[in-house]
Amino acid sequence: MFAIVWIGYAFAALARQLLLYDPNFVWPQALMQTTLFETFRKQDVSSPLARRQMKIFFLCFLGMTLWQFLPEYVFPFTSSLAFLCWVAPHNAVANFLGSGLGGMGLLNLSLDWSNINWNGSSILLTPWWTQVVLFLAFVFNCWVLLPAAKWGNLGSYKHGLMSNSLLTVNGTTYPTLEVVTSDYQLNETAYAEYGDMYMGLQNLWATFFDYAKVTAAITWILTFGFVQIRDNLMKVIRSRRKASQEKGQSINHQYHDRLNVLQRTYKEIPLWWYVALFMAGFVALIVTIACGYLWIPIWTLFVALASAAVLVVPFGFLYAISNYQLAVGSFNELVYGYMVETPAGKSHRHPCGPSTYGSIAGDAWYRAQYMLQDQKIGHYMHIPPRTVFFSQIFGTVLGIPVNYAVIRWVLNTKGDYLSGKKTDPLNQWSGQSLKSSNTLGVQYAVLGPSRLFKEQEMKPLPWAFLVGAVLPPILYIMHRTLPRWLRIDLWNVSIFFSGLAVFYGNISTGYTSAIIGGYVVMYWAYRYRFEVWKRYSYMVAAAFDAGFNLNMLLIFLFFGSGKQISMPNWWGNNSDSVERCFALD
Repeated sequence: MFAIVWIGYAFAALARQLLLYDPNFVWPQALMQTTLFETFRKQDVSSPLARRQMKIFFLCFLGMTLWQFLPEYVFPFTSSLAFLCWVAPHNAVANFLGSGLGGMGLLNLSLDWSNINWNGSSILLTPWWTQVVLFLAFVFNCWVLLPAAKWGNLGSYKHGLMSNSLLTVNGTTYPTLEVVTSDYQLNETAYAEYGDMYMGLQNLWATFFDYAKVTAAITWILTFGFVQIRDNLMKVIRSRRKASQEKGQSINHQYHDRLNVLQRTYKEIPLWWYVALFMAGFVALIVTIACGYLWIPIWTLFVALASAAVLVVPFGFLYAISNYQLAVGSFNELVYGYMVETPAGKSHRHPCGPSTYGSIAGDAWYRAQYMLQDQKIGHYMHIPPRTVFFSQIFGTVLGIPVNYAVIRWVLNTKGDYLSGKKTDPLNQWSGQSLKSSNTLGVQYAVLGPSRLFKEQEMKPLPWAFLVGAVLPPILYIMHRTLPRWLRIDLWNVSIFFSGLAVFYGNISTGYTSAIIGGYVVMYWAYRYRFEVWKRYSYMVAAAFDAGFNLNMLLIFLFFGSGKQISMPNWWGNNSDSVERCFALD
């Protein structure tokens, strides 16, 4: 864990001078935290505005902490208000249309902050255009494709529509362990007996758009973001030249806003610090892989790090302007699958290999993003960059052991939910991510992409890369030729594809609540009550997130640690369906 985190932090050096100092890259999440810290600081100097802001903060913080006990523990019914199920609780069609926990989520609202905050992006921070794109992706996914698949002829395989497990031809869970030999090769005899592996249609199109979003993100920045990145790169080059000629020159001298002027007094982080951090993580990974603990060949590590490095700038660009963190998804596992099909990789087809490779390649970008985001906070608050750097390193020393302890707690207390022995009524401990990892491991390492894409249902998947690569240039041409009021530059297909690729335990609730809340805060209040929005939006966002996290901690301490205490079943916590959708398949 230390090795991957440190490599990711080192990768921040690839993008920091392109994405950090330009005031056009606001990093909304960093802006929220800065607002909170600055308000705490101003309170010490008796600022009336700061006192009002802190009062609002603590009221919202307390309110969210107390409120979340209802959807998360006492009254789960409020987590998904399925109106169609109330009208016809025993009608299968109405249940599928209205359920947010296994259905389309039509006319469904949620009062659970964890469902409303889609993909971890707060509706109080995320720009309105990003929220609209995500909601349109949800509408196309759940209100267009799902009914077309269930009642139409969208696909020939009709079983397991919303399942992300591998399935047999008759819809039962594929016995993946039976087709893997003791040396982790494909058991051809067993595979011939059980037949081809199938995916549910929603999982199939989620995989398609998962592939498409990667190439879309790259071509998007090459078209819509090219001018901005080019100009920033030229500033980096000029700053390097001036630094070699005149001592004290830094990238901050290329920008003339107030923040960069203030930051000129601080020393920049030397490049060799990032190199040293990278080497520490790299050597640790090499040793661990060489000892056989991570199931992947050493040479694939170089490919993983190279692919992660390529994605740092385009994914960072997107996150800095949209507050949407684009997940790499199954692309890394696909690449690994092709590599272990080669003669050099045939002895490394362990099903855990793709997950390991994906963790290294994917987490490198995530950690780079966290480093960049915290450095942006330091930039906003006039903190020396070197201080921020060491603070992040110190944070990993404290945080990683805590994260490991939490993982152990989850496995010990929620293991039955994750393994499928029990069903979580809220679908929050459904083990979907683990099932997806197992699915990807068997598909890409054991079966292999070449054989996988020969199956009739899987043949469209490789075309996703072409779709993702072509659409942004087409939109760019439209943007340059059609009227600017259409704002085609905001039709970000990489975010749209990512929204279609999201597969969180069949949960379709929360999206309608989110777009309503987003409209009120990020559209109406931002345009017509800007002064109020500017003073309180970020504070309320921070309070809600902090209150939600405290609530999760309290539920764990009082009801989950030690002896587990389950909420008794009652009308608002029905044992069959918390939504009261009793005919849902």
